[in-house]
Amino acid sequence: MPALAHSLLPLLNVLGATVAVFAVTMLAPLAVAFFYDEEVLIAYDTAFAITFGSGAALWLATRRFRRELLPRDGFLLVSLIWSVLPAFATLPLLLHLPELSFTDAYFETMSGLSTTGATVLSNLDRLPASINFWRCLLQWIGGMGILVLMVAILPLLGVGGTQLFRAETAGPIKDAKLTPRITDTALGLWSVYGAISLACFAAYWAGGMGALDAVMHMFTTMSLGGFSSHDASFAYFASPRLEWIAVAFMLLAAINFALYFLVLRRRSLGVLVADTEARGTVIVLVGGALLVTVYLLWQGTYDDPLLALRWAAFNVVSVATTTGYSTEDYDAWPAFAPWFMLMLSAFATSAGSTGAGIKMIRFIVLLKQARREMLRALHPAVVSPVRIRDAVVENNVIFAVLAFMLMYGTTIIVITLLLIASGLDVLTAFSAAVACVNNLGPGLNQVGPAANYAALNDFQTWVCSVAMLLGRLEMLSVFVLFTPAFWRK
Repeated sequence: MPALAHSLLPLLNVLGATVAVFAVTMLAPLAVAFFYDEEVLIAYDTAFAITFGSGAALWLATRRFRRELLPRDGFLLVSLIWSVLPAFATLPLLLHLPELSFTDAYFETMSGLSTTGATVLSNLDRLPASINFWRCLLQWIGGMGILVLMVAILPLLGVGGTQLFRAETAGPIKDAKLTPRITDTALGLWSVYGAISLACFAAYWAGGMGALDAVMHMFTTMSLGGFSSHDASFAYFASPRLEWIAVAFMLLAAINFALYFLVLRRRSLGVLVADTEARGTVIVLVGGALLVTVYLLWQGTYDDPLLALRWAAFNVVSVATTTGYSTEDYDAWPAFAPWFMLMLSAFATSAGSTGAGIKMIRFIVLLKQARREMLRALHPAVVSPVRIRDAVVENNVIFAVLAFMLMYGTTIIVITLLLIASGLDVLTAFSAAVACVNNLGPGLNQVGPAANYAALNDFQTWVCSVAMLLGRLEMLSVFVLFTPAFWRK
C-alpha cells in the first residue's frame, strides 16, 4: 500500500466517525418537522440515512488503521471535516428545495457551520420551521466547534483527540489545558456553552419570543452566527427588550469560554475582571457603540438620543462580534459608521469565544509590539519585553502573530481581487471578503444587511465559501497543507 494512502486511512476513520455522529444531529429538525406535521419529513429521513450510512461505512472500512493522531494529522483532518460536513448538511435543503443548486446549498451550510451567517435564501418566513431550525442548529454546532465535541468521543473509539483539539481551537486555549485530560476540557467547555445557551433561551422566551423562535435565535446568538428565521432578521420582533437581551448574550459569547469555566471552578469573578483580553473586548464593544451613537446624533441620522443608542448598540455589537443580526439598514447610515463596524469585526472578539477574525489577544500583542519598536527607535539598547499582565510574551509568539496577520491580510486581498475580477464592484467585493473571512455574514452594498448573497454567480459563491472556511480555521490550519514540509515524510 502506498505510504500516502496508508497515512490517510487513520484520518478517514476519524472522518467517518465524525460524519456518523453529525448524522445524529439531523434527528433534531426531523423531530421539529414531525411536531409541526410538515411534508419535509422524508427529506430528513433520507438525509440521515445517507449521512449515517456513509460515515459508518467509512469508519468500518478503515477501523483497523486506527492510531494516535500526529500533529500533522490534526491539520489535515480539521480541513477535511470542515469541508465534508457542509456537503452532507446540504441534503435536507437539496431534498426539500429542488430549485436550490448544490453551490448555493453548500454556501448556506458552510455559512452555518462556520457561524458566518451569510445567506442566499429569501422568503425565510415561508420556509418550513424545520428547515430554519436546521440552519440555526448548524451554527450552534459550529459555534464551539463540532471537533471540540469529537475530542470527547474519539478516546472511546481508541483515537486520542489532543492534536485535533489543538488544530481546531484558536488562541491561548489550545496550549493551556483547563483540565489534565483533554476530554474533560472539551466536555467542560461544552457544559459552559450549553448552560449559557439555556439561559439565553430562557431570556428570549421570557422576553416575548415564541418557544421555537427563542430556540433558533439562541442557537445563532450564542454561536455569534446571526442566522434568523425571518427575512427582517432581528427587526422582525421590533422589541427593545429582546434587542438588549441579544446585546447582553452577544457580549457574553464574545468572551473566551475558558474564562467562564475557570470562574465556575474558582467560584470567583476575579478571573474575568483580571483578564486583559476580556477587558479589551468589553471596552471596544461598549466604546464602539457609544462612539457610533454620538456620530449618528451629530450627523442628524436620529434626533432621539435613546433611539440612536438603541440602534447603534445593537447593530455595532452584532457586527463587531461577527454575529450579523440587524435591526436597521446600517449600510444607509453615514459611511463612517458601517465601515467602522466592519473594521471592529476583525478583532473585537476574544480567542476561545465563538467569534472569528484576528481576535483581541492578537490585536493587543500587535499594539504592544508596535509600542516596543517605537521605544527601540528612540533607545536602541533598551530591554522592553512585551507583557500581558505579568507574563512575558515570547518572541516566537509575537512572530506567530505577525505571520498570522500577513496571512490574514493577504487572504482578504486575494479574495477581494478574485471577486472584482469576476465582476463585482470594489465596495461589494471588499466588504464581502472581510465579512466572509471574519465570519461576519452581511457586508455592504450588494451584500449589505438589506440584501443577501443570492445575486453572486457560482464562481463568486465558491470563492466566498472558501473564504468562510479559511476564516473559521484561521488560515494556518489550511495553508499549512500547501507547504512541501507538510507532505515530506
